[in-house]
Amino acid sequence: MNDTNVSYSVLERLADELTDLTPETRKAATYVLENPNDVGVSTVREIAEAAKVKPNTMVRMARQIGFEGYEDFREPFRTAIRNGTASFPDRARWLQQIGSSGKLGSLYADMVNSALRNIEETFANISDQQLSAAAEAIWASRQTFTLGVGVNSSNAQNFTYLASTGMIQFHAIPRMGSTAVDDLAWADKQDVLIAITCKPYRSEVVEAVRIAREQGVIVIGISDSPASPIIRGADHGFIVAADTPQFFPSSVSTIALLEILLSFVIASASDEIVERVEKFHQRRHQLGLYHEDQS
Repeated sequence: MNDTNVSYSVLERLADELTDLTPETRKAATYVLENPNDVGVSTVREIAEAAKVKPNTMVRMARQIGFEGYEDFREPFRTAIRNGTASFPDRARWLQQIGSSGKLGSLYADMVNSALRNIEETFANISDQQLSAAAEAIWASRQTFTLGVGVNSSNAQNFTYLASTGMIQFHAIPRMGSTAVDDLAWADKQDVLIAITCKPYRSEVVEAVRIAREQGVIVIGISDSPASPIIRGADHGFIVAADTPQFFPSSVSTIALLEILLSFVIASASDEIVERVEKFHQRRHQLGLYHEDQS
């Protein structure tokens, strides 16, 4: 078994025994599971501080899952780093391995390879300057409408939901009981429309973009081809790779693009937005909307 597999097996052991640990050692174990790359490069004191536990809690955690101590627990992670095997595995060998892993291994490999390739192809052709220009237009807008139907409806809703944790001028359309063109009825040059559609292009999205442009709305188009009807004439156009071995277009690149675009919007925004996002989540904690492990 290679060094990477050894360190993975330690994590699997930790995950299997998580519920049997004491509350404090479970807190330590959870940090390790969520930040495995820190284990091999941090001292026991450093990782304990990051996990917000005492150093001897890390030692107890290691012993509770069968190691003599923390150094013994950490050794597979350090070995993986020394041997250069701690980074992401070589894709070709990795995909080959999962491709021969069983009945659905080939499909698994094809889907994973497609997702990774779509991400690479998408961002190889998008510059930070393009994203920055679109983000500044969004930040300067009076209202930003995000339009997606079908599979892209959830992508538009997700973008709007995340943006709304700190900003109020975002709307996912079409709204329930409405149509996109109705939702854009009073939009003008002060507003932005983010429109999303891939082949086969949805006619209601194409029509909404046409009307928005007639009204002077700034259009950000996200589609899978430079020839897409919502890219032609868009003020800011982004081409996403959406190929997949299955019958549906992949949303992986679209979701990643929207997340990055939103991060650029927040970076363009005032300090007040960061404070509002923090207050939004503090409020949720105070209202008990987030599960806190009390055991």
